[in-house]
Amino acid sequence: MDPKPSVKAEKVKSEAGLKKIAVSPNNNVVTIYEKKGKEWVKIHELTEHSGRITGIDWAPESNRIVTCASDRNAYVWTLKDGVWKPTLVLVRINRAATCVKWSPLENKFALGSGARLIAVCYFEKENDWWLSKHIKKPICSTVLSLDWHPNNVLLAAGSADFHCRVFSAYIKDIEDKPGPTAWGAKMPFGEVLLEHKDCGGWVHSVSFSHSGDQLAWVAHNSSITVVDAAQGKEVTQLTTDHLPLLSVLYVSPTEIVAAGHDCCPYQFTYKGPGTLEFVKKLDIPKQTSKGSMSAMQHFRNLDKKATEEDINEQDTLHQNSITQLCVVSGGKAKVEKYSSVGLDGAMVIWDFKH
Repeated sequence: MDPKPSVKAEKVKSEAGLKKIAVSPNNNVVTIYEKKGKEWVKIHELTEHSGRITGIDWAPESNRIVTCASDRNAYVWTLKDGVWKPTLVLVRINRAATCVKWSPLENKFALGSGARLIAVCYFEKENDWWLSKHIKKPICSTVLSLDWHPNNVLLAAGSADFHCRVFSAYIKDIEDKPGPTAWGAKMPFGEVLLEHKDCGGWVHSVSFSHSGDQLAWVAHNSSITVVDAAQGKEVTQLTTDHLPLLSVLYVSPTEIVAAGHDCCPYQFTYKGPGTLEFVKKLDIPKQTSKGSMSAMQHFRNLDKKATEEDINEQDTLHQNSITQLCVVSGGKAKVEKYSSVGLDGAMVIWDFKH
């Protein structure tokens, strides 16, 4: 069974400046578009997967794309002579892959799955393939979300067992021994540096701050939480009156953007333990009126929704749940633009005003 059948209908990751995007609209094909003037033109299709694609990440420096899917496979795509060529990853999982994320140095990536494990994958030059090492304990259910610490070693994971964890993903074959952080000093592969047990629901998304000392996550009970490693790993949780949030993103040292089933992004601020607060809704309401709708459109909507109520458009730019937020320009220290994609098949680019 697909652990999130309706959430990740579209995935997107951008190159710097958002000149190209890679999307998969709920099928087994990745389509790459390039912006030419005001139009987006299809330039490539990646067709190696046999199952629905559940994760895409585009590495901006190395220009490699990693994809994963419900077919239990992952591929690293490299552009050679104008053609994207796949390299198979030896993931070794017996359930669907659910999410994938390049590390900051782009020398490895992490892949979550329904097999109750995280595969940390790295390139082995001798055999010219990607190998994986598994983090299994103490994960008890599907891994739904991942994010890397800025030090390229620590890895945050949210899962369907209502837990949020921080692991060490240090691979001695490819990197130097890491120094101590606020999360801990000993970092053998798979070491658990944080395990928050009651997140209130499935943990849909996780995001480290720019410094890596704070970690934010959103769960299915409509809550947003920040754990502060610089303050003894103190946890601050805010349960909102919104529908559940599905994606969270640090956009400055104190500001966080989250979005989900309410179809619009929200801004939160965190300035220390106990200070997590809602700031504002980040959207421009659409001006719609039932009277301006044609009779044909009215009956089409009625046929789709089966009731008279709520057949008008949402008063938000997105017309369905937002499933993913991505940085477009700037870094987590000061994000200038970020993108959102949703189940309405739309991508929106937002300016963040600091």
